[in-house]
Amino acid sequence: MRNFTIIYIVFLVFSLIESGNAQIVIGKPDLGFSQACASPSFNTYNITFTFSPEAALGSTNQFKIELSDKTGNFSSATTIYTSGTGAITTSPATITFSVPTTISGEAYKLRVKSTAPVATSVNSDAFAAYYKIQDTPFSINNLIATGAYCSGGTYLLTIDNPGNDSNDSPLLYTSLTYKWYKETGPTTSDFVADGESLSVNQPGTYFVETNYGTCTSNSFSNRVTVSESTSGSSSSISSSKGNPFCSSEGATSLSAINGNSYQWFKDGTEISGATEQMYMTDESGTYSVNIDLGNCMTNASINLESTGFTSSIDVDVEGINTIEENETLFATVTTTANNPEFTWYLNDSMISGAVNNTYEISQTGNYKAIITQTSGCTASKEFDFVVRTPFPDVANIPNIISPNLIDGINDTWVIPQDYVNGTNTEVIIMSSQGKVVLQTNDYQNDWPEGQIDIKAINPVYYYIITTANGVTKKGSITVVK
Repeated sequence: MRNFTIIYIVFLVFSLIESGNAQIVIGKPDLGFSQACASPSFNTYNITFTFSPEAALGSTNQFKIELSDKTGNFSSATTIYTSGTGAITTSPATITFSVPTTISGEAYKLRVKSTAPVATSVNSDAFAAYYKIQDTPFSINNLIATGAYCSGGTYLLTIDNPGNDSNDSPLLYTSLTYKWYKETGPTTSDFVADGESLSVNQPGTYFVETNYGTCTSNSFSNRVTVSESTSGSSSSISSSKGNPFCSSEGATSLSAINGNSYQWFKDGTEISGATEQMYMTDESGTYSVNIDLGNCMTNASINLESTGFTSSIDVDVEGINTIEENETLFATVTTTANNPEFTWYLNDSMISGAVNNTYEISQTGNYKAIITQTSGCTASKEFDFVVRTPFPDVANIPNIISPNLIDGINDTWVIPQDYVNGTNTEVIIMSSQGKVVLQTNDYQNDWPEGQIDIKAINPVYYYIITTANGVTKKGSITVVK
């Protein structure tokens, strides 16, 4: 009878366990981290917990991890992990899990629950948790480093949107919030306000960070220095593709500070219709803009370069380069271009084999050197220059020429070097009837270019020579056979 009783009791215990009436105690979860700063590239965390007795677990048991709200409240808890049926049977147990992508707060807690038998642990310690869906620098104020407001007014700073390859705007992620700061020192700052924008009425340098609490982050903006403006003060212009920019990759966007209205200029000339905060261009030049801030005006300018490199050449590209007979002239290009290629032309024909930055010139004519940057920004720059033999240095203005094109002597009207090409002297030649047959500020000692038909009477022409400083000389030219 006694043996029967013992067998019955054992049977009853097992029956109670299988029927789910057994009880276990789950210990407080031990966090394997101090804070959960998750991101698309990292979202793996561990907790360890104990339970007792192990034998009380049912064969269908599953352990679950529940996450509180950001205040530590479990009234609307989220299940973030569920083990396989009967997968965990020994204590202590370690579980690896990921946090939700919407997590954002400083006081989350975890707890562990079992299903067979049903039991719940005490809550874990509180911890900060954020999912950093955007974790790269972004821009405000169109990357313009300055802003201005009129006395008694305000200046609005905003996060730039939409995003692109050069600006991963956090505004693309609707769950994010932001905190604005004002610098107080090289490494210190004060919190100013929350929000996607900030209205500034105090001078200072401002920036904004995505609100990831105590988690460190790279999601922060550029700095903008805001000042109180008076009419005539100046601000700055930014170029979306930098300065210099690569014109072969398309136009760059020039941006001014925020204002009520705008007028853009290029090289001092007003650009018709350019009255927005931004202006698109693929040309180099000096750009400026007048900005109406309401109660005062300000302006800004930028010297925009579109080649991406600088170059120079050591010959005269404004005037005339001369070489005597049997002499040569070396032309040398200096450049900052990456992996540059050099091409030389004479009278618009490419010079075969001329591929270096220096070329030895032995012929007269119109030359051109083209420098092409082949690495990074593909861009080109060219220099045009003229090489001629020097003009004869005659003492007086002749009044007789004999353009017979036979003896090669006195065929053209050759005047002193003070009046020829490069001196900006105006030369006018008229027929005896008063008809102008030549008028130039670049006389080449080459009139008449064609043979004049001389009949019985030698024709007479008249000249007027006016120098750059207003000195005038007049006379006649008799054309003889």
